[in-house]
Amino acid sequence: MVEWKQLNWRKLEKVVSKLQKRIFRAAVRGDVKAVRRLQKTLMRSYSAKCLAVRKVTQDNKGKKTAGVDGIKSLTPAQRFILVSQLKLTGKSKPTRRVWIDKPGKAQKRPLGIPTMFDRGLQALVKLALEPEWEAVFESNSYGFRPGRSCHDAIGAIFDNLSKKTKYVLEADISKCFDKINHSALLKKINTFPTLRKQIHAWLKAGVMDNLEFTKTDEGSPQGGGISPLLANIALHGLEEKVKGINGVKIIATIRYADDFVIIHENEQHLKHITNVVAQWLRKMGLELNPSKTSICHSSEGFNFLGFNIRQYSVGAYRASKSTSGKNLGFKLLIKPSLEAIKKHLNKIRKIIDTHHNAPQAALIKRLNPVIRGWCNYYSTVTSKKTFSTCDNLTYQKLFAWAKRKCTKTNRHETVSKYWGTHGNSNWSFQTKDGHRLIRHSEKPIKRHIKVRSNRSPFDGDVIYWSQRIAKHPEISKEVSKLLRKQKGKCQHCGMHFKDGDVWEVDHILPTSLGGKNVDTNKQLLHRHCHDTKTTNDGSIRYS
Repeated sequence: MVEWKQLNWRKLEKVVSKLQKRIFRAAVRGDVKAVRRLQKTLMRSYSAKCLAVRKVTQDNKGKKTAGVDGIKSLTPAQRFILVSQLKLTGKSKPTRRVWIDKPGKAQKRPLGIPTMFDRGLQALVKLALEPEWEAVFESNSYGFRPGRSCHDAIGAIFDNLSKKTKYVLEADISKCFDKINHSALLKKINTFPTLRKQIHAWLKAGVMDNLEFTKTDEGSPQGGGISPLLANIALHGLEEKVKGINGVKIIATIRYADDFVIIHENEQHLKHITNVVAQWLRKMGLELNPSKTSICHSSEGFNFLGFNIRQYSVGAYRASKSTSGKNLGFKLLIKPSLEAIKKHLNKIRKIIDTHHNAPQAALIKRLNPVIRGWCNYYSTVTSKKTFSTCDNLTYQKLFAWAKRKCTKTNRHETVSKYWGTHGNSNWSFQTKDGHRLIRHSEKPIKRHIKVRSNRSPFDGDVIYWSQRIAKHPEISKEVSKLLRKQKGKCQHCGMHFKDGDVWEVDHILPTSLGGKNVDTNKQLLHRHCHDTKTTNDGSIRYS
């Protein structure tokens, strides 16, 4: 245990980061020989193998889910053994089928959980393969890519629709992960034979579902660490294909994973583009989902990634203006979609209903993360009225909960017992010992700045990317404050936080040893750094 944690992780990360930057720069200039040579060097590197093992055994949120080998976790000694075993073998064990709920739907989503060895090897391959493809991926591709998010995709849509009325093709690819053609994907990856053979083995490994084996003749199983990258590679080229259609001037193609929108001024051209896109997808074994593919005018509005985007006709005072100062007669507003609002309120309702006998503090503790997370996601768009509406409806449900808790039906007794004053609000749902329910309307609205189209986390500009992480809308206020205070660096290892890193807030002096829960006693650490610090600071006592 001591040996694994005493590895010079800072040095290991620097070695891998330097190789990834070199792969990225070689791919940008089109030097395929250098890319392949550097990728082989990285995958043979002891540093990369250690980081890959740490990723799947310590940082991964699904690390406690076993594959067909039944292994859920590894001791530090076993991690060293796995490091020594990681190499491209061209073989793979089947994945274990796990079914999870789809948010807001009755259907289940199938996951394929690889063995611990395959997870580590996939993490290693991804370290080498991702920089190459990040150098060539299209600028308006945002899903499953480091440093990019759905808010960047929404920002790109805003930039393209804020100054002119247009038509929008909103489309979804049906069962994208499950239908990718293996031969077409491997041909597109076009890597060296040993790695090609290994990826082929993962794709053809098959699935074990309750001791029943099923072959995988198509698709890339969700649950593998490399699957999102393979899906992005499969869909790479969509934007260029649309741009290359003869006689059609394209405004923008914006894709987030398997959802995308194409914006154009002419409706007939969009219908033609739909057919061209459908034919292009067929070569990869994919097809458009007819029920989720439609063309509409920007004044009618459409939903994308949980947002509703629509141009509203308004008077001259509120209307947007062109770059020349001309009144456009409309204003583009992006709001939470009605479906997203309904799902959120239903979730709040279910929590309140299931906590009908629980103490007020327990209910507040359960509701706060749900409200905070939802508001963070929608805090970059026009959500002020939506937040206020959600507060009003939540209050009504809470008041009904409070009436059931009271022995009398007297309104004054209910209010005085469960509500109090906080700041400017006289209707704060709170306990007498300080537990308070946050309100949706407390979250300020702040527009998200879209990532620059030609930037990548592998370009070496750590300052730019660490600043973006601190300003990301889904980062909590506490974490954002600590990131700025620490200048984007982990206080334990001194490395800059990167997109995809798992971090945790730590008490400098542990509360178990008398430390206080105040800002001056908090720091932000990587999860693995937090584990090391907790082991050494005396907050964990062994019997």
